[in-house]
Amino acid sequence: MIGNRTTSRTADGRRVPGTWRHAFIRNGDYFLTDLFIYADGLIDCWGLVTLEEFERKLRTGWVATELPDGAWASAHDLAAWRFSEPHTSLTPELLLAEVRDTIDQLNGRPDSTGRCLAAVDAFLAEPTEENRAIARAAYYAIPETQRHYALGDMDRKDRPLQVLVTGPGGELESSPGETVDQEEYDEAVAYFGDRERWRAERLARVPADGPATPTAPAIHVYERYPLKPSDDPGTPALRNDYPAPVLVGGDTYPSVAHAYWALSTSDATARAAARDADRAFAARDAAAGAPRREGWEQARTAVMAALLRAKYTQHPALARVLLDTGDATLVYDDHDSGHWGDNGGRGRNWTGRLLELVRSELRAGQAGIGPFA
Repeated sequence: MIGNRTTSRTADGRRVPGTWRHAFIRNGDYFLTDLFIYADGLIDCWGLVTLEEFERKLRTGWVATELPDGAWASAHDLAAWRFSEPHTSLTPELLLAEVRDTIDQLNGRPDSTGRCLAAVDAFLAEPTEENRAIARAAYYAIPETQRHYALGDMDRKDRPLQVLVTGPGGELESSPGETVDQEEYDEAVAYFGDRERWRAERLARVPADGPATPTAPAIHVYERYPLKPSDDPGTPALRNDYPAPVLVGGDTYPSVAHAYWALSTSDATARAAARDADRAFAARDAAAGAPRREGWEQARTAVMAALLRAKYTQHPALARVLLDTGDATLVYDDHDSGHWGDNGGRGRNWTGRLLELVRSELRAGQAGIGPFA
């Protein structure tokens, strides 16, 4: 299972997502290491290998699933020890099956559990013995270590699934000598009916305070250099260098960018030069060579938030432009700053995030909510 263990590597200029799990490598002694698994089917176990090469390393014991009592083991730069009565449920076949499942998951494909549940759905829709046999085979194709988790039910585990694919009068493979009676089988069928209803309800459920993700497509606020205001500015109005004077602390600045750069410096002359610059990039140049205010790096995000609030509360027409973006994610370009700009996914997009915050505050004000009204 992937969980939160996400990583990636770069291949031919593109990002290949991956995950990792612990494993032992046998190179004379045993070494505890990380096994990296990538969506393109390559596995890093002290060197990138294909799935077929990884299988050979499993079969030869280079990737170890047997841990002999008394063998030396090491975790690099951490500890070394001898195994004493070691126990592992893994076999080469199980680990290979789990890795195959992980590659499917990384690619958004149904893994062995997904394929089994699809076969169960087909059986329930048409409960023939042929379809039961297909579902049974799919169940046993799930790695044994993962079958308990197939239904995501930690109370019942996979018992209803076993019962369903075994059928009335059949012997449970996990409990030799125990047969499925009609009552338990009927309960299993009812369980899957309830499960389907729960699943449909969960998919239809909307969080009480609204959806977790935007419903509108993202809006890219491209880097532009507007020279003058417009009657219909569109998204360029969301740029910090858009000519919209802001009154802050008794001074009026031609744009948010002018105010930001003026406030960033402790030098009074540079501050005045930034305020009075004819263009936003000239304001930046005026302040860039001067000393920053003490603590500026930690304070700058709060300063920008205040400046954006000033811009959109002092210019209702521009506030309308911002509100018209709905709940879209705002992706802001700033090639001069990886802090403020998204810059093709390489930056932190703080300007875009703060624009979304101010947009929400404006919406709260319209709704008469709390301090924003």
